[in-house]
Amino acid sequence: MSAPEMISMGCRLNIAESEALQQNLAASNIDSEHLIIVNSCAVTNEAVRQTRQAIRKAKKANPGKQIVVTGCAAQVDPAMFAAMPETSAVVGNIDKYDAANFKLGTQSNRSDIRVSDIMQITETAPHMVSAFGDRSRAFVEIQNGCDHRCTFCIIPFGRGNSRSVPAGLVVDQVQALVDKGFQEVVLTGVDVTSYGPDLPGQPTLGMLVERILKHVPDLPRLRLSSLDGIEIDDRLFDLLTGEARMMPHVHLSLQSGDNMILKRMKRRHSREQAIDLVARLKAKRPDIVIGADIIAGFPTETDAMFANSLAIIDQCDIVHGHIFPYSPKQGTPAAKMPQLDGGVIKERAKILRNAVARRAEAWRQTLIGSRQNILAEMSGNAGYAENFARVLFDAPADKRQIVPVEITGVQNKQLIGRIAV
Repeated sequence: MSAPEMISMGCRLNIAESEALQQNLAASNIDSEHLIIVNSCAVTNEAVRQTRQAIRKAKKANPGKQIVVTGCAAQVDPAMFAAMPETSAVVGNIDKYDAANFKLGTQSNRSDIRVSDIMQITETAPHMVSAFGDRSRAFVEIQNGCDHRCTFCIIPFGRGNSRSVPAGLVVDQVQALVDKGFQEVVLTGVDVTSYGPDLPGQPTLGMLVERILKHVPDLPRLRLSSLDGIEIDDRLFDLLTGEARMMPHVHLSLQSGDNMILKRMKRRHSREQAIDLVARLKAKRPDIVIGADIIAGFPTETDAMFANSLAIIDQCDIVHGHIFPYSPKQGTPAAKMPQLDGGVIKERAKILRNAVARRAEAWRQTLIGSRQNILAEMSGNAGYAENFARVLFDAPADKRQIVPVEITGVQNKQLIGRIAV
């Protein structure tokens, strides 16, 4: 059977799950060639709008195919997607692992809704090694769901409570990907630093990383997706700062640089703790680079509170920034708080992005003259350094190979260089 077309919205976890879902359906007895599956995102109102737009666009371009919507937005509000005339079925986030849910009848005037109560799920879904045929890096899902209830976030209701993948399965999956030729694996999940408490022996993320590095010695590069800094314990800290195969790139879920806003978000760290963590990381491993998620214009954010978020970009030396303008999500406590004017939110997001861009440009300039190890992308003459800087180089390299590149300059917010001999 041929695989269905996939449209993946949102996070790296969605990318990983889309790859696995596509492979699963291709291997099943379900005829899915006539399907377009949209793996939706619910993190912001804009993400939902973009998902709906993608559905309409896909149906217009492929009127003879059936559209199935899955993912977080479908889980949170299945009726909304089922009401769209372009949609043939809505499949929940746990239900998408059962290929039978993608067996559709003829097009009718009413969409099927196949969505289970995800809050009742206590185990991870089956995990499959995906070929990731068109990517240079492989994403491995180690955890799903979230036990925290940040006031702005709807994702726990799209993903359910936190559930971890047993370490042995993760190691086997990483080894299988290395056997396929992958040089870099990214561990991903909804809240990866919460890995382990639900498993026998209550392993931690640091213990999982140690096990991967020990049992997959031929894996050159291991990277972690977004981390909750307050959950980086001593073991994980030592691995991030002392293990050469751990990439020197830490992306923190900061969300704000103001303590009052952090409390109103129900985050568990303070600005002081975030600044101290980054200082300790850099003191022990100077080449480590910091990324962060920051929300602009959270309800009740004053000019002074915003100034603290702006200042933390320099205080934490953030060069990889994901800046999100706040938008209220129905069903979250923050949506009931006093909201800021949309123009103010948009302007603050712009200021934050510009601050990160300035910081990133200054950082890129410091890399001129250095030698960076680049993981070549499928195009062959570009890729990412260990510190997640994107680099263009002068000659094609074999896809998924790590090549040494001498950095000669900066062009269009990217490093440029020549392959070292």
